[in-house]
Order: sequence, then structure tokens, then C-alpha cells
Amino acid sequence: MTELTYTMQGDYLLPDLMLPEQPRVQLGHYAQMRKNYLLQKHKILYYNLLTKGTLTEHLSEIEQTATEMEDRILRQMAEQEGVTEKLKADDPMKWTRLMNNLRHSTQEIVKAEVIYA
Repeated sequence: MTELTYTMQGDYLLPDLMLPEQPRVQLGHYAQMRKNYLLQKHKILYYNLLTKGTLTEHLSEIEQTATEMEDRILRQMAEQEGVTEKLKADDPMKWTRLMNNLRHSTQEIVKAEVIYA
């Protein structure tokens, strides 16, 4: 165990505390949403993860899980709705409209199941 050092602040000695090092990673859309959600709705969990040094790892796992889930659900929904490469070639505007609708639906599912859970 390391020895604590203190700094004089006015009449008080305050401990020199440092957060554990966390790896620098690029957080994606879902990780940023999760971070904001934790800050707004679950501050205690956010600060626990931050002080333990596991916040970045948690956000990275959320990003990976959410992205994989979005891809899987989007493929399944596109197959069920008949949104195929043939439709893309025959009627690109209809394909784009359907895919955008499916993508938005998928993102709402992912938010409810992963981000806000």
C-alpha cells in the first residue's frame, strides 16, 4: 500500500488523491449516451465506476454490445420486411426509406435494452 501525502489548503491538510489510470479510447455514440445517462440518472454508479477505474471498460463494453445488437436486429428486421439487395437495385428510394425506418426502430430497441437498462 502506498503512503498518503497531504497538501496544506488554508488551515486544513487535504490528502493528495489521484484517480487510477484509465486507457484512452475513442468512445462511440452508444458509449457517450450511456455515460450521459449515468451522469444524469445514476450518479453514484457513475462515480463508483470512475473511482474504481472501470468506467472506460464499462463504456467500451456497452458500445460493443449495443453495436452488435443493432447489427443483428437490423439484419433480422430487414429479412422479415423483405428489404433485400434486389429491392435496393429495383427501387433505391423505397429501400432507403425502409432501411431508415428499420434503423430508427432498431436504435430505439437498443437504447431501451442496453443504454437505459
